[in-house]
Amino acid sequence: MSAEISHHWPVPPREGYTVEDLLTLPDLPPHTELIDGSLVFVSPQRDFHSVAIDLLVQGLRSTAPPELKVRREMTVVLDKRNGPEPDVSVVRAAAARSREQTYFQVRDVLLAVEVVSPDSEARDTDTKPHKYAGAGIPYFWRVEMAGDEQPVVHVFELDKESRVYVPGGTFRDRLKVSVPFDIDIDLAGIDRL
Repeated sequence: MSAEISHHWPVPPREGYTVEDLLTLPDLPPHTELIDGSLVFVSPQRDFHSVAIDLLVQGLRSTAPPELKVRREMTVVLDKRNGPEPDVSVVRAAAARSREQTYFQVRDVLLAVEVVSPDSEARDTDTKPHKYAGAGIPYFWRVEMAGDEQPVVHVFELDKESRVYVPGGTFRDRLKVSVPFDIDIDLAGIDRL
């Protein structure tokens, strides 16, 4: 005889979940996000996802000015019903108040980076950039794995009037930009990680 497995899935409130729910519900899986009042659970990630994040975090930290901090996989509160978790964020240093902190307010985020995974492709290429732009995050990067398993970084800058991102370039071997600060990352260095 096999034992029956019983799952107890949370039943969402009538109006959907809020950021407060996201931050206080017990036993949520790691890296759960809130998009439009719905909880989004993340699938196990590929090795590319992990090393691409490491590469970008190392590169950003090596050139970030002291008034900015680089964080990975932290919730960003956009509004009452949206708390996505960018793979990498550049935030104002003053916003990093405690080692026990679990989120940042959108006003403190200068750059949000998403590394595209098969299960998150639509969210990372459409939903999240749209929400980040609408919330006023000045810069957005989308990172994809090329056929040769190397990172391709698509850089975007916010058009403040229209609240949409405009392309700022596509980078393959080296990511060299001057905003939000001078950044120079050897993307081919992913092979050393």
